[in-house]
Amino acid sequence: MPLKVGVDVGGTFTDFFVIDEEAGRTIRYKRPSTPAQPQEAILNGLKELLALHDLPFSAVESLFHGTTVGTNALIQRRIGKVALVTSEGFRDLIEIGRQTRPKVYDIHQDFPAPLVPRDCRFEVPARVRANGTVVTPLDEDRLLELVPVLIDRKVDCVVVAFLHSFAYPEHERRAVDVLRAALPAGVHVIASASVYPEFREYERFNTAVLNGALLTVMDRYIGELISGVKALGTVARPLISQSSGGLMSAHMAKELPIRASLSGPAAGVSAVVHWAREMGYRDVITLDIGGTSSDVAMIREYEATEVSLQDVGGFPVRMPAVDVTAVGAGGGTIAWIDKDGLLKVGPHSAGAYPGPACYDLGGVAATTTDANVLLGRLSNEALLGGRMPIKPEMARQAVARLAQELGLETMDTALGILKLAGGTMVKALRKVSIERGHDPSGFALFAFGGAGPLFATDVAREIGISTVVVPLNPGLMCAEGLHYCALTNDFVGTYLGELAESAGQAIAGLRDALATEAAAWFSSEGVPADQWSYDWRVELRYRGQNFELSLPLSEDKLASNAINELRQGFHVAHERSYGFSMPGEVVELVSVKLKARQKIETARPTDLPERQFGRPIGVRKVVFDQIEPVDAAIYERADLAKGQRIPGPAIIDQQDATTLIYPGDEAFVDRWGNIIIKLRREVA
Repeated sequence: MPLKVGVDVGGTFTDFFVIDEEAGRTIRYKRPSTPAQPQEAILNGLKELLALHDLPFSAVESLFHGTTVGTNALIQRRIGKVALVTSEGFRDLIEIGRQTRPKVYDIHQDFPAPLVPRDCRFEVPARVRANGTVVTPLDEDRLLELVPVLIDRKVDCVVVAFLHSFAYPEHERRAVDVLRAALPAGVHVIASASVYPEFREYERFNTAVLNGALLTVMDRYIGELISGVKALGTVARPLISQSSGGLMSAHMAKELPIRASLSGPAAGVSAVVHWAREMGYRDVITLDIGGTSSDVAMIREYEATEVSLQDVGGFPVRMPAVDVTAVGAGGGTIAWIDKDGLLKVGPHSAGAYPGPACYDLGGVAATTTDANVLLGRLSNEALLGGRMPIKPEMARQAVARLAQELGLETMDTALGILKLAGGTMVKALRKVSIERGHDPSGFALFAFGGAGPLFATDVAREIGISTVVVPLNPGLMCAEGLHYCALTNDFVGTYLGELAESAGQAIAGLRDALATEAAAWFSSEGVPADQWSYDWRVELRYRGQNFELSLPLSEDKLASNAINELRQGFHVAHERSYGFSMPGEVVELVSVKLKARQKIETARPTDLPERQFGRPIGVRKVVFDQIEPVDAAIYERADLAKGQRIPGPAIIDQQDATTLIYPGDEAFVDRWGNIIIKLRREVA
């Protein structure tokens, strides 16, 4: 009975999705997170779910893990102490940054202070020009002079970042060797080119610094997780989810922790891609609402949008990642009154502890969960299949305190809390769709996360989407998505030259070099050669532009007309992305990229068994979009049958989520148990 376990650690809950292939079944489990020691929720959850199903620990064959430990550590500045060794004249680059504001119209908000204070940033003579010419040799004596200073500063990691090292890394590598030999064994020394060798010094330096800051945090966390898993009696090798949607070994995660910075949300998008293909939805917007935040992403033609630059804790990270937009609005988001006397919701969250007031764990602030309980949208008895008791009187008291201060009725205030939270989510959807030239009415909205199905209808109707899909396991979607991810690594080679016919030889050379790197990585991870998969892309731009567009590159040897086809393809892509193209302008080749991925087979979903249509288990008063409550039929999702239609108003309860069917809307259960909600058309 080999078990494959996917576990996603969120700010409020830790989710488990287990596949037992021999028995042809899945096991689902959810428990509160333990933010102070995230691995405790994983280990305790494994004990609980295995004991619940009378399964031995030795049955766990695979363990896939999505985590936000690194991101949380950066935001809270609970990180290792980092020093930076760089080229002369570039000591302050990570502080100067780009001449843009975090928010254009907020003159008070500044960029976060650099992770490396100025007294831990050092310059050494070493300079290589953009063409590879060595202007100033590396001064190794100066490096050795820094050693006692670095020891005195008690740094955990030294990041070596030189100009143009993305293409000519020799100086960086030598500096790393010199410092590593001279510093104590416990001090990490890394080169920026070893993290991700791409041009743009500011972003590359910051990415390397953030990686260095997380080394001690993730090394300790992953080490404790591995030890804890072994102590339970399983030899499963944990694989960690990456921001790009793939998996990496625990060893690689220790060396490159920055790659896991947004791993949980990326796994959820992978799950939606899987289900969208099965269900035939080519264009999808995802809405993943957990206890702390809402994560939104776009899928077009069954492919998730990927970006090369992301923001983590206010810092730029130059590395491939699924394009996820996050906002501070979730199930545990706190409602509060600002200095102007207006009601605000978020971005702060009550988290798992003390949690919403209705959990009765010490929380007193009103949250969106308290508002949902008060309005009858959530059960006023218990959540998590009865394992988490709900105290509705605590929710009422918390919201009533706000209502009294606002001079409003308690129910009006509760509805206002949810409207404000929904408005924040709508802004995120607009950002990934309308603001990028896409009409959301042509997309389906996949709602998941514990609170996704609660807000989906309001959000979809506001932005013009008429179809909402609630997957079979909405509250466990990120944990489920880990099973659809493959072992993955990204490689890049930079060219920075005109896309002329002569560039064909350069592309071929870069492909050979990257393929060699990928083969070495596959071999180190023990992946058989017949499971190697390559996805090639080139990044192009018009001369003078600051940013590039990514185009697919065939695996086959470049044909004689390949360069011209790439050039024409770029004009088309530019027209599609920006509404215009410039065929007469010079096109530049910026880089060649390779995504190396292990080929895996994922099990096809099984149909629901034939059974009678589920009947309501009760009725309760629910406030939807009007203050007056209406009677809503309550269904257990496990009772629903394929082909069943459920008219609103109705509520569908399950262990990991609650789905709302508004009056006038209708839900349909497909062959696999997914709920498809068709929204009523508003009459003008």
